[in-house]
Amino acid sequence: MTTSTAPATPADLAARYERGDFLLATARHALLASGVVATATETEPSRLSGALPGLFTDSGASIAVGVLPFDTTSLPGHLVLPRAIHRASSDHAAVPPRTALPQPVKVTPVPEPEAHLAAVRAAVSALSDRDLRKVVLARALDLDFGEAVPVADVVRNLANGNPRHTTYAAQLPGGRTLVGATPELLLSRTGGAVVSRPHAGSMPRSADPAIDKANGEALLASEKDHVEHAVVVESVVEILRPFCRTLDVRGPELVSTPAIWHLSTTVTGELIDQDVTALDLAAALHPTPAVCGTPTGAARSLVQELEPFDREYYAGAVGWVDAAGDGEWAVGIRCAEIAGTSMRLYAGGGIVPASDPRTELDETSAKFRTLLAAMGLEI
Repeated sequence: MTTSTAPATPADLAARYERGDFLLATARHALLASGVVATATETEPSRLSGALPGLFTDSGASIAVGVLPFDTTSLPGHLVLPRAIHRASSDHAAVPPRTALPQPVKVTPVPEPEAHLAAVRAAVSALSDRDLRKVVLARALDLDFGEAVPVADVVRNLANGNPRHTTYAAQLPGGRTLVGATPELLLSRTGGAVVSRPHAGSMPRSADPAIDKANGEALLASEKDHVEHAVVVESVVEILRPFCRTLDVRGPELVSTPAIWHLSTTVTGELIDQDVTALDLAAALHPTPAVCGTPTGAARSLVQELEPFDREYYAGAVGWVDAAGDGEWAVGIRCAEIAGTSMRLYAGGGIVPASDPRTELDETSAKFRTLLAAMGLEI
């Protein structure tokens, strides 16, 4: 395996991405992986993690990149030991030029908006019936194009449109590509230091500065959104506590994407056992209540009942782990799955007892607009 640390910015690496590569890039740092030395595919994340030391030794590779699915009990995690790794860091968020994309010839919501409203109403009713604190419901948007979707151009546009967040691209089994720009860090591990930044609770942005400011202030004051956020943070802290000798929780604070205000909390810890890898921690945390709900098993069952599609790798985790156990994993949201001439976009929202169906529909619509605009698509 070859490793490059030649002078480059994250924008440079995003510009070099080609279909089949792996990319995880923020404005400050990036990792681009290409080629395949070996692969590991396991339904059980612990078996996936357990297979890596032998693969590292046999292949001579020192890093694995890839994805975990939303439901790790039924779909395999997929890791690649790449032939070449390129890293970049920068103190400046360079913005690459936007590439014009072909526009879709057909757009199909899955489900139709009225059906999503009905699903949210059913979810609110089910919360008390099934003793759930929260469930996350998503909808999809299927785009059909008259030509092959230029995956590399989509990825570069995402990096351009969301420079403060994590742009990612990962090859999936079967030749599909998962691409996205997520605001949420699931887990990073550097030596003994662990960081997680859960997000939950949201409000649309506005082009009017006064309305935009008011929306942010309303989110900070929203009891419903703070309840939704607290559910996620409590889960992250509860899961990380056995692994860490210290934990520090700071937040929530107001953060934003170009179209959405979010509540975000930063959780930091110090590992007890250095043999616990970033992949081990990511697998323990995933899926958080931010993408599934809580309790996890009951929430996941309700998701599968109410959503008319299989999430597969949407709302999964995307990241890397190295032979020392360090790594970084992002929550696989604000994403699209690309296959040939088609693209499926996903957007979801957390449902709690105080949720309003129309507001939840508007939230997913705003998230779709963010993703479409970043990609350079006009719908």
